[in-house]
Amino acid sequence: MTARTTTERITDHPGAEAITLQGVLDALVDPVRRSIVRQLAQAPDDMACGTFDISVSRSTGTHHFKVLRQAGVIRQYYVGTSRMNELRDDDLARLFPGLLAAVVSASSAMES
Repeated sequence: MTARTTTERITDHPGAEAITLQGVLDALVDPVRRSIVRQLAQAPDDMACGTFDISVSRSTGTHHFKVLRQAGVIRQYYVGTSRMNELRDDDLARLFPGLLAAVVSASSAMES
């Protein structure tokens, strides 16, 4: 068994061909979801759901992660019992060059 497990337990990741600009923009319209994306972009490694600095309840956080996952912005996988999150930055950069960097930059500027 490898340290990183597969996404078998999480089945609603869209393929890269199914990611749409409208879906990504709809997911990123919410400030909590932009914060999640910014934190992931600035982190040295993938992050577990419970490690994000977001001021919403656990169930609301779960909803935000689901929206990002179903839009194709993040990929989730399990390591043991921890649900890990990673940006799909390679897919997004290929499909929408510069979009993710612009969102992260703008979100970081707003936090300052």
